Amino acid sequence: MIIAVYVAGGVSGAHINPAVTLALAVKRGFPWSKVIPYIIAQVVGAFIGALAVYLVYMDGLISAGLPNVWATGPGSVFGAAFWGGASASAIGPYSIVNASIAEFFGTMVLMWGILASGDSKNLGLMHNLGPFLVGGTVLAVGLSLGGPSGYAINPARDFGPRLFGALIGTTGLFNGTYWIVTPVIMPLIGAVVGTYLYDWFVSANLPEKA
Repeated sequence: MIIAVYVAGGVSGAHINPAVTLALAVKRGFPWSKVIPYIIAQVVGAFIGALAVYLVYMDGLISAGLPNVWATGPGSVFGAAFWGGASASAIGPYSIVNASIAEFFGTMVLMWGILASGDSKNLGLMHNLGPFLVGGTVLAVGLSLGGPSGYAINPARDFGPRLFGALIGTTGLFNGTYWIVTPVIMPLIGAVVGTYLYDWFVSANLPEKA
């Protein structure tokens, strides 16, 4: 994550998450004309990343029957490993509603970290250390809020690999409504709400820089 932000920062402003792109368009003046192209590029990048993972671990994945290492939710390797259930189970002991709530709050916290890291009126960060705060925020979200859903907190990160996994033969990736609601819609909503909350409760109360 940190490397991705450093690599892409000078080219795209480190837009590697459709939820962040949407939130910045809604509340930070990011051009709406760039939103769809950016989201397409983000999904394509995640798809290519999944391809790279497949090429590195191809023999093992094929031997294991192409399990769901690609995406969050029902049937994922994360769920089976984390909760010790069968790979075809739901999301451990959690419902899709609970997992969706976790994605909403997880993405909201991620957005706070992103906004704070670049806020010159707040404490801010010096010497290009923003990516470390963003990467640390992702880690913190995963450790504290990631259990119910596997913390996609990025629609492209979930959808691109999910699409790749389906194309190579992993089954069940698009069953039901989980794939569109929990890792796609909820992060989009969470990022926008998080941006509004940051402005209402933080930005509005920060002193102007001299």
